[in-house]
Amino acid sequence: MNLELALRMTEAAVKQAFREGASISVAVVDEGGNLVSFQRMDGAEISGPVLAEGKAYTSVALRRPTSELSGRTALGRELSGLAGGRFVFVGGGVPLWSDYGEGERVVGGIGVSGGTVTQDVACAEAAESVWRTR
Repeated sequence: MNLELALRMTEAAVKQAFREGASISVAVVDEGGNLVSFQRMDGAEISGPVLAEGKAYTSVALRRPTSELSGRTALGRELSGLAGGRFVFVGGGVPLWSDYGEGERVVGGIGVSGGTVTQDVACAEAAESVWRTR
């Protein structure tokens, strides 16, 4: 992960948000969940910056898209103790996988917040496509 690539990914998410009619915040984090790039569109919700970074962090920490995790946080389920803090279990977070070395590993993540869950996921996937075609 580097800044130039992270900026291209956030820009792809913003372009998709325009097509979706959403105002989003988008964050790209590295393999340690540290913020590399962030953009907030005009008119995006006040909660977007925190949620976008949280979704990106969650996707890295748990190595899963956040859309796959929401049902696992209910009381008594395997992720119920993780609710809160930096973890966000709503669609819009996508891990970025390496494609080299000794097996794949997560090397970063994207988080999008501000639209509907479907819009957030579409914007995160647009950013992920930049990663896959780099």
